[in-house]
Amino acid sequence: MSTTTSTPSPGPVQEGTAARKAPLDWRNYIIYIGIVLVYGICVLFLHDSGFATTENLLNIFRQTAMIALMAVAVTFVIAAAEIDLSVGAVAGLASVTAAMGVAAGGPVVGALAGIGTGVLVGLVNGSLVAFAKIPSFLVTLGMMGIAMGVAMWITGSAPQPILSPGFNAFFGGGSLGPIPALLIWVIIATVIGAIVMHRTAYGRRVLATGGNEQAAIYSGVRTRRIIFSVLLTSAVAASLAGMLYAGRLESGRYQWGSGDELSVIAAVILGGTSLFGGRGAVVGSVVGALLIGVINNALVLAGLETSQQNIVRGIIIILAVALARRK
Repeated sequence: MSTTTSTPSPGPVQEGTAARKAPLDWRNYIIYIGIVLVYGICVLFLHDSGFATTENLLNIFRQTAMIALMAVAVTFVIAAAEIDLSVGAVAGLASVTAAMGVAAGGPVVGALAGIGTGVLVGLVNGSLVAFAKIPSFLVTLGMMGIAMGVAMWITGSAPQPILSPGFNAFFGGGSLGPIPALLIWVIIATVIGAIVMHRTAYGRRVLATGGNEQAAIYSGVRTRRIIFSVLLTSAVAASLAGMLYAGRLESGRYQWGSGDELSVIAAVILGGTSLFGGRGAVVGSVVGALLIGVINNALVLAGLETSQQNIVRGIIIILAVALARRK
């Protein structure tokens, strides 16, 4: 009678051990490490300039709120392997149309005019990219010029004052106790964006579209509709940011949002979203916007000239993106 001895399979144990030994990739958290380091350095060297005061920190939130809001929507655009260069100009146009709407019919008309501006631009951008299959870079670059030109044309390049206290308080100028209204807007947008991106089928379809559009099509994803929807959402978010500019500064001007598209894209990439699509990080994008705001504020308090600020800001962004790259 022969006996056989069997040894227990080491598979599960080995797999568990391997999982426990898997090192964390610090590059996934570079934006959070970066903002802590930058903030600590700024506190150390700028404490005499009032950098760490509550009022200055709230001021940083106010200055970066519009960038953060647009970054939430642009995260979806870039995660879908598209780009939107028109967000800054659309924000300026929406601030103007909202201001003119308030003057003509009150705050509700102004809000509808501002949002309607974003919807119209989004419909054009989304249709040309998704259905006419024109590259989003070209479409949104052209729309950037169109939106700014229309804003200058309908106003004669003159500022449009907003005399409605209710509109100004609701869109950026007010606060809920010590909390600025702008911060509340950003928190709401961030929570909604993070849930949609990471907890819904729509978010998975966006990532699938950006990761491999052909594979997504074979899986039943209507990628053209996804691309259309992310560009529409981006334009609406830009129009909302424009109204926040208008409410905070109590006027609509075509200059509001000028150049913001670069800061928005930088915040999204710094936050961990892949420029080539397939990966998106909504919370990271908002933190990236905050990091840019901290850097901008610190450079101003340090007394650097505008040219010097641009150089330092560019170096920091390049280094941060280089460190965040995956192997």
